[in-house]
Parts: sequence; C-alpha cells; structure tokens
Amino acid sequence: MMAHFNESNTVEQMILDAVTRHEGMGTKWTYVFGPQLPRQTTEVIVESWVREALIRLNPEISAQPDRADEVIYNLRACVLSVKADGLVRANENFMAWLRGDKSMPFGPNGEHVPVRLIDAESPANNRLTVCNQWTYQVGSVEKRFDVVLVVNGLPLVIGEAKTPTRSAVTWFDGAYQVNEIYEKQVPAMFVPNVFSFATEGKLFRYGSIRMPIDIWGPWRDEEHQKEGDLSLVKATVESMLRPEVVLDIAQNFTLFATDNKHRRIKIICRYQQYFTTNQIVDRVVAGYPKKGLIWHFQGSGKSLLMVFAALKLRMHPKLGSPTVIIVVDRIDLDTQITATFNAADVPNMLGVGTRQELQTLLGQDVRKVLITTIHKFAEAGGTLNDRSNIIVMVDEAHRTQEGDLGRKMRAALPNAFLFGLTGTPINRADRNTYWAFGADEDEHGYMSRYSFQDSIRDKATLPLHFEAPEVRLKIDKDAIDEAYKQITGDLSEQDRDDLAKRAAKMAVLVKNPERVRAVVKHMVKHFQRKVEPSGFKAQVVTFDRECCVLYKQIMDELVGPEASAIVMSASPGDPPVWKEHIRDKDAEEKLLDRFRDPADPLKFVIVTSKLLTGFDAPILQVMYLDKPMKDHNLLQAICRTNRTFGQEKTHGLIVDYIGIFDDVARALDFDEKAVQRVVSNIDDLRKTLPIQMQTCLAFFTGVDRSVGGYEGLMAAQERLPNNEVRDKFAAEYTVLGRIWEALSPDPMLGAYEVDYRWLTQVYESVKPPSGNGKLLWHSLGAKTVELINENVHVDSVRDDVETLVMDAQVLEGILSDAQPERKAREIEIKIIARLRKHGNNPKFTELGERLEKVKERHEQGFLSSLEFLKAVLEIATDVVEAEKTVSTDDERNRAKEALTELFTAAKNGNTHIIVERIVADIDEIVKKVRFPDWQHTSQGERLVQKELRRTLLKYKLHTDQELFDKAYEYIRQYY
Repeated sequence: MMAHFNESNTVEQMILDAVTRHEGMGTKWTYVFGPQLPRQTTEVIVESWVREALIRLNPEISAQPDRADEVIYNLRACVLSVKADGLVRANENFMAWLRGDKSMPFGPNGEHVPVRLIDAESPANNRLTVCNQWTYQVGSVEKRFDVVLVVNGLPLVIGEAKTPTRSAVTWFDGAYQVNEIYEKQVPAMFVPNVFSFATEGKLFRYGSIRMPIDIWGPWRDEEHQKEGDLSLVKATVESMLRPEVVLDIAQNFTLFATDNKHRRIKIICRYQQYFTTNQIVDRVVAGYPKKGLIWHFQGSGKSLLMVFAALKLRMHPKLGSPTVIIVVDRIDLDTQITATFNAADVPNMLGVGTRQELQTLLGQDVRKVLITTIHKFAEAGGTLNDRSNIIVMVDEAHRTQEGDLGRKMRAALPNAFLFGLTGTPINRADRNTYWAFGADEDEHGYMSRYSFQDSIRDKATLPLHFEAPEVRLKIDKDAIDEAYKQITGDLSEQDRDDLAKRAAKMAVLVKNPERVRAVVKHMVKHFQRKVEPSGFKAQVVTFDRECCVLYKQIMDELVGPEASAIVMSASPGDPPVWKEHIRDKDAEEKLLDRFRDPADPLKFVIVTSKLLTGFDAPILQVMYLDKPMKDHNLLQAICRTNRTFGQEKTHGLIVDYIGIFDDVARALDFDEKAVQRVVSNIDDLRKTLPIQMQTCLAFFTGVDRSVGGYEGLMAAQERLPNNEVRDKFAAEYTVLGRIWEALSPDPMLGAYEVDYRWLTQVYESVKPPSGNGKLLWHSLGAKTVELINENVHVDSVRDDVETLVMDAQVLEGILSDAQPERKAREIEIKIIARLRKHGNNPKFTELGERLEKVKERHEQGFLSSLEFLKAVLEIATDVVEAEKTVSTDDERNRAKEALTELFTAAKNGNTHIIVERIVADIDEIVKKVRFPDWQHTSQGERLVQKELRRTLLKYKLHTDQELFDKAYEYIRQYY
C-alpha cells in the first residue's frame, strides 16, 4: 500500500510542527484545531480572547472590564466597514488599532488613553495560537484556511499550503487563491491581516493584501539563502513566522500610501529591508559603530528601506524619538520616493529647503524625519549640531565623493550616526565614501549588501540585455573618454578649453542631420515592432538638450507629437523654441504619471540628464542610449528599465547607438567585477533559441507535425502521457516562450515559426482545465498570441459537443466506437476549449477539476478506455448544462463585481452610495448594445463607448478620462 501524500499531512503539518516545536522559535505558538476555537464560523475575531487580552494589557479596562466590550464593538465595526470602504482602508484602520494608535475615553474625567490589543515589546506576553482548518462563512460562501496565526484572538497571518504531488502546482496557486478568491469573496477575514504566505514545500512567498502576486517575495536570512525543498522551507517558516518577527512587521514594516490612480495601497517590507533596518536600529541602540555602508542594487527598494528605518527609529522606546535626516539627490516635499509612494505618505516628515532652516530645526531639537539634499552640507563649514541622537541616511552615497561632501557632513554633525546607501558598488579609490560611511567592523567595507544577482534571483528586478544596431556611430574610444572624464574642480582653465573642444568635435558627429534621422527612424521602427506590442514604453537618452529637440522634431514627423515628450531643465540663454518643452514640477509629475499609464498615448520620454537617476516607471522597458556615459552614471541610467511589471515583462533592454557596450569592462569599471554581468548581449539569446526549440521538440520525436486538427493534437498528446511529463514540457516551453518574446520580431525567427506555432498549440491543448499550476501553465505572451491569430483559420476545430451529448443516436454510435480511447481524447480536447472560455468561474473550475481527476485515474489504469469515454461524456453533458444556466447571469455578475471594485477603489468616501447605481447602469447598457465578439469590431466598440460616456455624464464623472478607460477595459474583459 502506497503512502498517500496530500497537503494536510505534509506541508501543512510541517508548518504546524515548525512553529509549535522549533527550538530556535524563542517564543512558540500553541496549536489549536480550527473547529475547536471558541468562535462562530461567521466571526473574524475570537472575541473572548480579545476581551481577555484587553483586560490584561490595559489597567483602565481591568478596572472596569465592561469597557472591553466598547473596544470590541469598534473592532467589529472596523471589520464590517470593508463593504463600504474597501479592504485596504479597513485594514489600515485595523492596523492603527493593532499598533496602539487608537484611544478611548477611559482615563480620569473621560480623558482619552491609548488602547493596547497586543504587547509588541514582549511577544511572550500575548496569547499566541496557530490553527489549521479555520472556517469562515459569509452568507452562503464558506472558505477554509490552511494555516492561521492568531495573536490575542486576532487572525494576523493566513497561509496556504499546496500539495506538492504535482510539479505544476506551486506557491503561486496558493497565492492566487488568497489574492484572487479569498480576498475578493471574504474580504472581512483580511481586515486584521498583517501578511499572507503560500508554499508548496519547495518555495515560500509572502505578500500583503491586494498586492499583485508577481511581487510577492521570498524571505531569506543570513543562514538561509537557498530554497527548493521542504527542509529549506521549514527553515524559512522558523525564521519569518516567529512571533517577534510577525509583530515587528505589523508594528514597524507596514505602510499605507495612495498610488497615482488615487487608490489606497498597502506596502510591506522585503526581507533585505527588514534585516538592514534592524541592523541600523541595533547600531543606534548600542551606540556603536556610528556608521555603516549599505549597497543594495538599483531598483531593489532602497528608498523604502530608509523610510522603514526612519519610522522604526522614531518609534523605538529606547531612543526617545531621535531626529532622523534622510539626504537625497534632489528635493521637493512631494518627492516621489518610488513610483507608488510619496514622501507625503510618511508621518512626521518635513522637507528642508535651506541650510539655515536645517540649522534652526536641529537647534530646536525637532524630533521629526527631515528630508534634505546633500548640498545643504556644502554651503557652509563648521558644526551644525553636536547631539548624538541624530541619525543620517544618505541615498546615493557615492555622490559624497564630489567636493569632499562626506567630510563636510561629518564635520557638521560630529556625533551623529551616518549610514550611506548606494545602488552601485563603491570603488576602493572612493576613499571619502569609505571614510564617511564604512565601519572597520564590517568585512569588505559593507554593513549590508544585496547584489544584482540576489535581486534578480528574488525577482525584485529584471535582467538587462543590450543590442547594438547597424546605425551606430563609431567614435574613437579615446575621444569618448576624453570628452567625458568627469570634469572635477582640479582642471586648469586651459585643460577645460581643450576638453570642451574635444566634446564639441564629438557633438558635431552626433548631430549630423542624416545620422539623427537614421537613429530616430531606427528607434521608432524598433519600438513599434519589439516593444509596443507587449504594451511597454521607452526612454530616449540624447547627447545634450539641443539633441532632445532635434530628435523630437523627427519623431513628430514619424509618429505624431502625442507620442513623445521632452523632460529637460531650462537655462537663461535658451532659444525661444525650447520653451514649450520646459515644465514646472507639477506639470512634470503629471506628465510622468501619463507615461506610467498603459492606456495613455505618450510612449517615449526624451531626456539628456533628467530622469536618469531615481526615476521609477515599471512600464519602461527599453532605453535608446545615444550619449556616452560610464560607471555609476551608466549603471544608474540603464537600471531605469529593470523594474518588474506583471508576468509579461521578462527583461530590460538597452539599444546602444554609441557603442558603449563594445567594451563592457571599460564602460562599467568597478572593483566589483560581477557588475559587468548586469547587462548581456541579446545575441546570446539568439544562440540559445535553436537549442531550446530542440529540447521542446524532443518530447515529440516521430510525431508528424504536418498533420493538423485533432489528429495532430492527439498524436502529440500521446507523447505527454501523464502530468509529470506534461509539466516538464510546460517548463521547457515556458523558457522557449520567454526567449521568443524577447527576440520577436527578428528575421532569424522565421525559420522556427512553424515549429513554435505547433508547440504553442500543443501547450494550449494540454493546459490543466482546472486552472491549477498557474506558474507553468500561464497565458501566452503578446507576440505569441499575434502569431497564433495570424494563422488560426488553417485548421480550426469543429465544436460539436452539443450534438454529441444531446442526440441519443449519436451517443449510441460513440459508445460503440471501435476506438473508445481516441474518441474520448477528441471530446476531451473540445471540452477543455469550452472550459477555458469561462476562466475564473468556480462552476467551470470544478468541472475542470473533475475532468483532471478522471484523466489521472485513467492514466493510472483505474479506468478502462470505455469507462473513461463514459466519464468524459458525462462531464460534457454537465458542461453544456452549466453553460445554459450560467452563460448570462453568472458571467454578468462577475463583470458587475469587477466594476464595483473599480469604482469603490477609484472614488472617495462620499460616492459609495451611488457606486451600485453606476454599475447597474453600465451593466444595463452593455446588455443592450453588445453582441457576440463585439470587442473585435470597431462598430461594437464605438457603441459601447458612446453609452459608457452617457452613463458617466449622468453622474458628472465624464471628465475623468482615466476612469473611463479603466471602466471600458473592464467591460471588454468581462462581457
């Protein structure tokens, strides 16, 4: 008898064991079986435990225990508010209770006193419970959660453990369940949530509410960097699910912000931000060493790390609210810390514009987070303040090289703590940077490092490729070096003149009108064929401001003025024609938000020196580089393209018109040689394509690929006899698809097109009908879809499922077929195609799961071919039945839900009453005007758009273009 593995006796059990028994846990959790908790299945919190904790932790409540009920009424109201306010706002409110930021009039004379729900200082002073099989019910919807961590009756962490028996089922499916199903169907359960996690026993990933699954991250610590099997996941669980860590994340590593679409979002730390923040705090608490150098690769979240550190330092009970100074390159109070996060979202943060103001604030001993620029320290010598409870964090610390800023900063704040952060490695020659920030105690000079390999492994950033087009300007390497030796103050006048002459010589070459036209033409063509189909955008980096204007003129001729914009600064003597390109800070931010919006026609930003550092736009995939740069500046610039953006974006791309990367070692000359591997030639991918294509075709040796229709598909499917082989094929096909999407369109692909199309059709036909295994069995890339659609008419498949199951005579004929196996496979292919049309509908997912089970039992030899055929026919009948009842109502309800979510998220508190009316109206329109496949005809699109505008006009929302685009997208997707 074979031991039977499933999730409850392996992964789930391992998690329960790890958190209740592990020695290194320090404080352990106590196990209680879910159904035995003292709660009703309709309740989110275990009220009797909350009451007990309130009485124990609050002297004012223990004096009058019935006061606990008043707090519990507030918590209940907060959980219920999820309906009107949406999940993120309700969660933000609950977190304020959890952190002790809320007060009640329980003091003498009705004074307000803070209420404590948990003891964050000493975790052992809380009731710590872990349970499995927690059931929660709302109306007819009932959901079961695998693992829930409960602190004083509050469910703070929810985990999904998936079965590791099929390789395609991964943590991603667990995360999908949490993110797409549970959070949407039972949002109340997530109002107290700090984070959720998912694992299948190989990888462990965690995320916060409404966080897109592709940015869920891993958790690693000093000892455990590897992952991939159950024992390593156990080590992660023992590290992250310690009560100390859970409460620390709740208390100090959770932020709420408004993104550029005016939606509230929740941000929580990645592991490197957590550990580095705690390293900084430990040094400050210990008082020694007074510095540290932190190298975290570009794009991996340094800005948020500074915010987490600032907030934790300010709240730390042992530090008596110190002054924290964040020093950045450029300053504006509305500074965008990241694409989604503004300085304005940080409580108690002040922008400091002048050195005088900085001196005054420090003199007054202001206990806030001050944000200022490095140049404030250069403006005058001498001491600003000699207090020791000042902590300074300097972003882009390598800039302190310039003009001795590091030494000036230390002189200004002789007793402060100085932490330097950098996204590019520091060379040994940068003596000043090491002197100012490097602690002797740290080996290799860094207190913390998070390299680009770490960042790519964790999917925090993407790999970079470059390509060198034909229209390159070959410039003598020495001329480039000369022209761009970083001009330092030590040059004599004479040297400067020489340098300017050489640079001028180069400028003439670069600005030759024929060359400019050729380069811009190449950019536009490259963009339209390679980048635009996938929905990404571009940044053009030119030699100087004059080039910005020249390039834009030609680009306007080719693609119209809407498609591009210049971002540059003004100088007093500028020609009048340049003025139209100069914007103030607000206009520039608005422009960049348009650039970040996939629906906006603005596709190119043209720059020469602005937006090359600190600019964060995940939608940016390609940089057209036509300016000589090197080292820090080059590395920072090319990393603008490395942010992740959904599953479609697999890499950033640099098109090099100057030949900078002809010699990568010279362009990126760092002691840290690994940095030269940050960017690789796209030619390398061209070499891997034929090899990967062979790997995929090897599954089908001997199959005649020229046979179309069912015959061909069935022959191919026979070579993938079971789930294990199918998942192996999916893994290899996924790699092939990535390479294809990265290269396409490319003349060399022509020779492989037929095979690639064939493999894609096979891949689509063997996808799990239940929708499980989403990482390996994902949707196709944009260019692949295009390729398939071009040739879809060739062997389209006749769908006769209705006749098969409805007509008794036909049915009899099928059952007496000489080859029941073949007939069953043919019907199965047809059913799967049907199920796929109803993507996320639970009814069809269930039918898909049934089909998978039947198929597995047949493959394992439990069902004969005839039994298999009968079972498949039964499912076919149910699919046809389900389609009759469901097609209109259910699908429309899904669409209405999606629209409701959009309007609730997009509008403020006073509009939720009309949300239902708006959505009902939109639903009515669409029902009236749509017809099958309306999305693919311009007439259908126009009709629906016209009606949508009318509806929005009724509610005075017609001017909000973004809302219109979003609503229209939803209608297209769901109806």
